[in-house]
Parts: sequence; structure tokens; C-alpha cells
Amino acid sequence: MTDYRRLRVALLGAGSVGSQVASLLRQHGDELADRAGATLELVGIAVRDVNAPREVDLPQELLTTDAKTLIVGADIVIELMGGIEPAREYLLEAINSGADVVTANKALLATHGPELFAAADQVGAQVYYEAAAAGAIPIIRPLRDSLAGDRVQRIMGIVNGTTNYILDRMDKEGAEFADVLADAQALGYAEADPTADVEGYDAAQKAAILASLAFHTTIPLESVHREGITQIDKSMMDAARKAGYVIKLLAVCERLNDSAGGESISVRVYPALVDREHPLASVHGANNAVFVQAEAAGNLMFYGAGAGGVQTASAVLGDVVSAARRHIAGGVGVGESTLANLPIVPIGHVTTRYQITLEVNDRPGVLATVAGTLSDGKVSIATVEQTVIDADDADAATARLVIGTHKAREQDLSDTVDTLAASGVVARVVSVLRVEGD
Repeated sequence: MTDYRRLRVALLGAGSVGSQVASLLRQHGDELADRAGATLELVGIAVRDVNAPREVDLPQELLTTDAKTLIVGADIVIELMGGIEPAREYLLEAINSGADVVTANKALLATHGPELFAAADQVGAQVYYEAAAAGAIPIIRPLRDSLAGDRVQRIMGIVNGTTNYILDRMDKEGAEFADVLADAQALGYAEADPTADVEGYDAAQKAAILASLAFHTTIPLESVHREGITQIDKSMMDAARKAGYVIKLLAVCERLNDSAGGESISVRVYPALVDREHPLASVHGANNAVFVQAEAAGNLMFYGAGAGGVQTASAVLGDVVSAARRHIAGGVGVGESTLANLPIVPIGHVTTRYQITLEVNDRPGVLATVAGTLSDGKVSIATVEQTVIDADDADAATARLVIGTHKAREQDLSDTVDTLAASGVVARVVSVLRVEGD
């Protein structure tokens, strides 16, 4: 074996991903050394309980509960413990001691990323986070490096495997949300408390990270519009299928241009209709995919496993090799490019197409009233499908209208739907879904 310089690696966390990272570091140490140009010595693993059962057998002498002491003297610190604190505190200590840091902590980056990046810039260190946005899928480097000379116009991503698994099975099997969620929990795809996934919080954190890279602008998490999938039911899936769509929870990051030539950004997460011919429609199971539209490069698709211990460990170790190469080459770390400072607009400014499903009184003139209200609200109808719901009393009969619209401004659409709901002819607004991927 070549006599390489030795770099000390400290690992914080030995859960599903951390255990795999530790195992792979030890198992493939010689091969990684050849790639990195340095021997990567795992000097310790900080855990909450050294006696807790783990997926991978790890040497007991590597385990410690003293993370702060472990960090001192490390060249590279890998943070896989999750959460905000003490992860933030530990990473700042590592950076201030001159170490490069590798993290898969999307929640921490979405809320305190600028603080970590600024600290790294001050000391010439670097923060690596390929595994934070889409698991094993390489998307951070392409956005930060490969597309740095291009102008990204739009990103649409399926970045949460749990929700994609649920929606995919609902689409394929005609199953109901609650039944598939229970199966996802039994299989380990969903947590006992699935809120972070099914309400879109996880996807929103990843959207903030992707948008900040794509548009060179700091994206506060609170500026990301977020909706979950708990309201999606079998009838909505059936209507989507009949219209040639599939429902996906999308993270959409978009560059907008106004009539005066100004630019702004919209970052949003919600369930949306995707044409079955679009590449994102073919993303099945718990997989993730990110679809990037760039001015010069055109359309790019990144697809693969969005979660899983060994899969995510692949992305983490790629960052470790990059950090080791930087140490060997010397020089300061590459800072984050967030100097564009483009304004972030609320959801009301977005323009897209919609599918509106209404239950209305089945009597003459109702459709004309609905069409007139939409027209008054600057919403143009593209398609209408009507299904009569049988009732014993003819006067109580209702019909279901599925209305597809041309592109409309979100605020206009929202105001018009509110007007319809109060009109007296609409018994219930069943759903409003955006159409993405045009």
C-alpha cells in the first residue's frame, strides 16, 4: 500500500446511515485512500449510548459519548446524528477548529446553513452536504459546480420517498391513503409519527437547499410554501388518472420574470398533477428524482434512491473523499455562492394550470354560473367533465364537475374558488390541484 498522509475522521452518530458509513470506511479503507490520496483513519464515533444495538457491528473501542473531545484534532467531521442541537454546536466547533465537515442534516442546513457556511468561509474550511437533499442521488455537486456557468430556470423534484411510495400505490392499486400509510409504517418507509413526510416538511427543507444552490440566493425555510398529501383520496386519484395525470408530491423551485424584466424566485411544495408522459411520472416506489431545466443545458434528470442507510452512505463517503482531496491539495474551501439575493415571492404570484373538482346542484344554469364566475376571476376553462350523482330526491341531485384550466395566477384562482364556494350553486369544493411539468 502507498504510504499516504493520514487524515483523522470523526463520526457523529451511528444510526442507519452512520453505521454504514463507519462500516464502509473500515471495509474499503485502502481503496478510498487510493481515491482520496490520503489514509482516512476513523478515530472515533460519538453516540448517545455505547451499548445500544446497531445494524452493523462496530468496534467498541471506537464508540464514545464525548463528541466534543472527539472533534478536537479531527481533519474531517461527519455529522449524521440529525436534529438541530447539538448538531449545530458540534459542527461549528469542528469548523472553528479547522476541520472540513460532512453532513446529511437537511433540517440543520435549511435553518442554519448560512451560519455554517459563513463560519467555514472565515477559517477557510468547507461544508459538504451531498446526502442532504436527495439521498444517494448526486444533485448538490451538479447544481453547485457543473451548472455554475448556466442559469437554472426551474427544478421539479420528488424528494421524499415515503410520500412517493404512498401516492404510487394509491395510483396503481386504487388504495386509500390511510391503508397505504399503515403499510408504509409497517415496512419502515414511514415513521410512527409520519408528519414530517406526509405534511411536506421534509420536502420543504430539501427544496430550500436546492433553490439556494440553483438561484445563488439564501432561501429561508419559512419562505417555502408547503402543503402535504393527507387530503389526497381515491376519488382524486381516479380523476387524475382519467385525465391522463398522476399525483406526485413535488418540490418546485422556479425563476420568475415580471413584465418589467425583474426576476424573483418561487419555492413551493405541494401535491400536483404530472402528465403521465413526463419523466417524473415514471418515478415509482420510494425512489426520488430531480428534474432540472437550465437555460443552456436544457432538461436534466437525476434519479435514484432517496433514502436508505447504505445508499445515503454512498453520498456521504463521496463528500469525505472530496474533503480529503482538498486537504491534500491545500488552500481554502470553496464558499457557497448566495450573492444573487433574488426576492422570494409568495405562492399567490405563481402562474400554472389547475384541476378544480366541485360538487354542484344538478339543475339548469349551474354550469353557466360556474363558467361565468371563473371568467370573471380571470380563470379560463380548458376542459370540463360532468358526472351526475344519483339521488332519491331529484331536487337534491348533485353533479361532480372536474374542470381543467388554462394557466392562471394562483391568487386569482384562489379568490375565484372562494367565490364559487360561497355562490350557492356549489355544494362543496372537493379539491384544487396544480398541474406541473408543462
